Amino acid sequence: MKVKSKEKVIKQKFSLQLMWKQRYLLLMSVPFVIWLIIFKYVPLWGWTMAFQEVKPKTFALPIWEREFVGFDNFIKAFSDRLFNQTMINTIGISILGIALGTVSAILFALMLNEICFNRFKKITQTISYLPHFVSWVVIASIAKMVLNDGGMLDTMLGTNLKLMSNNSPLFWLVVCLINVWKEVGWDAIVYLSAMAGIDSGLYEAAKVDGANRLQRIWHITLPGIKPTVVVLLIMSIGSALNVGMERQMLLSNAIVQDHAMVLSWFAYIRGIGTSNYGLGTAIGMFQSLVGIALLLIANKIAGWLGESRLI
Repeated sequence: MKVKSKEKVIKQKFSLQLMWKQRYLLLMSVPFVIWLIIFKYVPLWGWTMAFQEVKPKTFALPIWEREFVGFDNFIKAFSDRLFNQTMINTIGISILGIALGTVSAILFALMLNEICFNRFKKITQTISYLPHFVSWVVIASIAKMVLNDGGMLDTMLGTNLKLMSNNSPLFWLVVCLINVWKEVGWDAIVYLSAMAGIDSGLYEAAKVDGANRLQRIWHITLPGIKPTVVVLLIMSIGSALNVGMERQMLLSNAIVQDHAMVLSWFAYIRGIGTSNYGLGTAIGMFQSLVGIALLLIANKIAGWLGESRLI
């Protein structure tokens, strides 16, 4: 017991010394912590609406004067005719998006990392992440011009692919591919930064041993960025249900709406669309709680597999 207590005291002293050494960094983080508390944690008080009957006529009332309905809003959401298909759409688009987005960003980062001409590399990287800053309104307009029935792609191929009017999971793939085109350059920045931190001596030693370029990528680059990939995957899994409704609304139409509806759009329609704010809050709360659960599960599995963990 005494040995354990001594170890605990030593760890506490080490932690205090480390905090004192990094005091300026900690002070720099204070404004961000304050922002986080004000805009992320204080609004959680609004979750109380999920357990109340909140309509326009009762919205101005204090929280303690609104009618408490327990879990009725959650029951209404889960028994809604759109809920099951919405969950399937959300999970399908999330899995496809995470898989395609991660693989494409890693491959693009690897290609950029292997380019020897720095000027061409910088120009390519700059062009690739410019779509990230373009509004989804513009991206959706371009996508519809190219992919709609009789659009540019159909004209070039001389066929009718019906990519934007196929009421099937094919629409998920179309949406995810458009998102990959928009975000691949931006997502690759993190992997390029991780590759820049790999010791160049490892590559030199591999060259001396006769390793070709693909072997160096497989045995040095990919293991070197593996912790970064795992952490980003954990974060992506935690936000799996938070698929943004903007791209779904802008890219979909009446034909494909059955496979375009996601939870955030469902919360908007049932919450704000019907002026039932308690129901909308319940759906949003369900999204957040499931996201936290997925994050913790993914983090735990990564720990069991001996990989880097987020927490």
